[in-house]
Amino acid sequence: MMMMGVLTSSTAALPGLRTGSLTWNPELRAKAGALQDVLRGADQESFDLFEAAVGRENRARMDATLRGIQAYRQHPYRRSQADPAPVWQDGTTELRAYGGPADGTPVLIVPSLINRAYILDLTERASFVRWLAAHGLRPFLVDWGAPGADERRFDLTDYIANRLEAALEEVLRRAGGPVSVIGYCMGGLLALALAARRAEAVDSLTLLATPWDFHGDRAAEAALVGRLRASFEPTLAALGELPVDMLQAMFAGLDPLNGVRKFARFADMEQDSDAARRFVALEDWLNDGVPLAAPTARECLDGWYGENLPAKKQWSVDGQTVDPGAFAKPALCVVPTGDRIVPPASAEPLVRSLPRAEVLMPRAGHIGMIAGQNVEKQIWDRILIFIKSAATYPSRGL
Repeated sequence: MMMMGVLTSSTAALPGLRTGSLTWNPELRAKAGALQDVLRGADQESFDLFEAAVGRENRARMDATLRGIQAYRQHPYRRSQADPAPVWQDGTTELRAYGGPADGTPVLIVPSLINRAYILDLTERASFVRWLAAHGLRPFLVDWGAPGADERRFDLTDYIANRLEAALEEVLRRAGGPVSVIGYCMGGLLALALAARRAEAVDSLTLLATPWDFHGDRAAEAALVGRLRASFEPTLAALGELPVDMLQAMFAGLDPLNGVRKFARFADMEQDSDAARRFVALEDWLNDGVPLAAPTARECLDGWYGENLPAKKQWSVDGQTVDPGAFAKPALCVVPTGDRIVPPASAEPLVRSLPRAEVLMPRAGHIGMIAGQNVEKQIWDRILIFIKSAATYPSRGL
């Protein structure tokens, strides 16, 4: 519906284009001005032909998108990757061990609260955690699960100071330490807070597509997301959580035409190809989201997006300000240049705030850096080298 609304609005906006009353994105202003000059000089018959051409293009894009959606719904792929049994659990939070050598550096991996953890173990051919285990590390993946009755009362302090620190203690108990910590997207902020609080137990910190300055790019959009909290409040109060559908719609609004592009491409793929199966695997994961506990949703929408508290160094966990400067050990920030969810302008300021940070800026997207093709050599190898070079695990220095 969002896609159809955006496409049909292009027809509705044609009179405004001709009169010059539209406000344009600065990147499109020059092209729009040139088109406007042509339309101003056109007679009514020519304008009608142009309007009909726009309508045909809209219908063609809608048709391609709908064909792609139908092909996706009918595709036979189903995820067969079995999750390891949890080695620790508290409420709906579980910790999964993915093997690796007994003397390998233990790695605690923290995903986002609003997406399923298995993006990091998507398929046999696209599993970041199993790849790390095969290359000499001992990965432990936090699986937050959907909020239960207890978790619906959780704020970020509950998730970080209680659940995440307890998971870290379990890794230390099982594997020794210090531990290397990896955080992905929203999980990167949780991992950063953990590392700052427990620096003595954390060898190194790897942050994958982690936002920090929420107003560093598209500040008006971020502020709008913050203002949405008021409209969400009746739902938050009634359910104790922000439902998946509302989260999906909010993030889809950041790039409404992304669905048009990706499903149109999928419609033209060989449906029995590896590329098609990878597309379906990712789309299944995207559609398998997790609700966000109401107190956490308020904290993220108001504090992160609305007030930009992390970048102002005013975000606190359990009464302690989350200051990247407090983590003086090695850090690696992976900032994908094609990331639309966490633009580089949001992630790069964190590099400057960490005392010993390196930065890797691969040509990849937010999800492609984890589940894309050829990411092992471009990204994962660099992460592996960083963790091994920073590790003091063999010395048992804890």
